[in-house]
Amino acid sequence: MRKIILASHLNFAKGLEETVKFIMPNTTEIITITAYTENIPVEEEIAEHLADLTTDDEAIIFTDLLGGSVNQAFVPYLSKPHIHVITGMNLPVIMTVLLGLTDDYADQAYFEKAVTEGREQILYVNSYLSEQMLDEEDE
Repeated sequence: MRKIILASHLNFAKGLEETVKFIMPNTTEIITITAYTENIPVEEEIAEHLADLTTDDEAIIFTDLLGGSVNQAFVPYLSKPHIHVITGMNLPVIMTVLLGLTDDYADQAYFEKAVTEGREQILYVNSYLSEQMLDEEDE
């Protein structure tokens, strides 16, 4: 079994889930944890979703902030096999991970490549377009 979890403060994760499902309607099931929207400690929400994982299962977890309480609540689970946490989640990195998954376990190199590709999608468009225009003028 593989679980995909988007976890954030408030509703950021839910918005990303809805956007992923809009762009990729046949994607795998996504679990969202929207911390602090209800009177439930985030640690309890996480434990509820990870309680049934066995050592053969995989969990791919995306969180919003490296130093945030949501991300920190997942850290104790990193000692278990096949649990991966990517923080600073954005739509490009989530889509890159989901589109590239196979039936095999994903490894560290796979996630590092996806994070790099996600970072490459973060651009200051004003400068990017200016550079594109300069490149076209040079041709």
